[in-house]
Amino acid sequence: MLTKYNPVVIICLRKFTICLGLVFLAFSGFSQEFLFKRNRQKQSISFKCIKNLMIIPVYVNGKGPFDFVLDTGVGPMIITDPSIIDSLNFSKLRKIRVSGLGIDTVEAYVSQSLDVKVGSTSIERIPTAILKEDLFNLSGHLGLKIYGLLGFSFFNSFIVDIRYSENRLIIYDHDAKIKYRGKKIPIEIDNQKPYILATVDVPGSKAVEARFLMDTGASHALSLEMLNGTEFPQPEKKIKANLGMSLSGQIKGHVGRVGKFTIGGYAFKDVVAGFPDFKSIADKIDLSKRNGNLGADLLRKFNIQFNYQEGFIYVKPNGLSKAPFEHDMVGMVIYLDQKEYKRVLIGEIDENSPAEKAGLCPDDEIIAVNFKSVDAYSLNELTEMFKSKADRNVIFEIFRGNQVYFKVVRLEKRI
Repeated sequence: MLTKYNPVVIICLRKFTICLGLVFLAFSGFSQEFLFKRNRQKQSISFKCIKNLMIIPVYVNGKGPFDFVLDTGVGPMIITDPSIIDSLNFSKLRKIRVSGLGIDTVEAYVSQSLDVKVGSTSIERIPTAILKEDLFNLSGHLGLKIYGLLGFSFFNSFIVDIRYSENRLIIYDHDAKIKYRGKKIPIEIDNQKPYILATVDVPGSKAVEARFLMDTGASHALSLEMLNGTEFPQPEKKIKANLGMSLSGQIKGHVGRVGKFTIGGYAFKDVVAGFPDFKSIADKIDLSKRNGNLGADLLRKFNIQFNYQEGFIYVKPNGLSKAPFEHDMVGMVIYLDQKEYKRVLIGEIDENSPAEKAGLCPDDEIIAVNFKSVDAYSLNELTEMFKSKADRNVIFEIFRGNQVYFKVVRLEKRI
């Protein structure tokens, strides 16, 4: 499965979880849920929204808080930062070696003994997969120390009311009285993940109804992967791009726009969509259950109430619903170094992009933007700047080979 598109190449952990078949088997029979303390039935929890992802504080075995991504796209909780292993003394955990996507094996740990607390709720012995090392530099790409992802166990325990417009969520016990808002849409929970039907325009043809994974842990708006057993038709106007990371490296493909995407009767026009290279992913991902992936850049245009146990959501458009979909107008990935999370580095650069034309290179260190120290910006602010306005000039001061260079990039609406 894919996650986020440039300029933020976030992790592709859904692919990793697909490879963890034996981990799922190890967790079978465990149906623990988060429970409120005493007789409490609801709680409001604030989250940080960074590059469309929800970040919440999580306590593990009484220690923390650790920042986790709240992610409908994962089943068992996943710990991505290996430092949490040492701090929690996991030396006796069972090790497994898991086949990766295009590489030999990846070491991970399996745990059924962790106790987790979120707000006033807690769960004992939560099913958990722990990576031996942070393969994806999730912290570096978000600009914030991230320790893992929390998914099915949390969403299945409550009615989860996500209010993207307020950067908070409200969780309700299933016995609580709930006031639902907006339009009711059925979802299907399959292998601990939510799927939904939506209608999407097919370039050069008519609109079709398709099945999408709802993925709050993916920053993009839409990924279109398969139609009728082969690649999803692509629009005429498109650009080559690095779409994300898997265990085998970069996921190549194209980014374009679809004319209209309709979910629950709500229509969105000119939606930015990724089209991964079908041949390279078809033998690595089970595409039989979905046509694509519905990410947070589109989901955040609603306030959403999830009810996993009864199989539905309610959606209500919020103040973000009318904002146009924009793609990165620079054409490069930026991230923080994995040692101190202070240096801003350039990663992949799209072919024929404004960044490439301006002479920026992978591994360049950005030390200033528009004559302000890069320390004055968060990665989130830089990302928004890079897709803010076509024909705007952005001046980069970079450090390369013990020399400082100034590069002027003219933002370009490429799709």
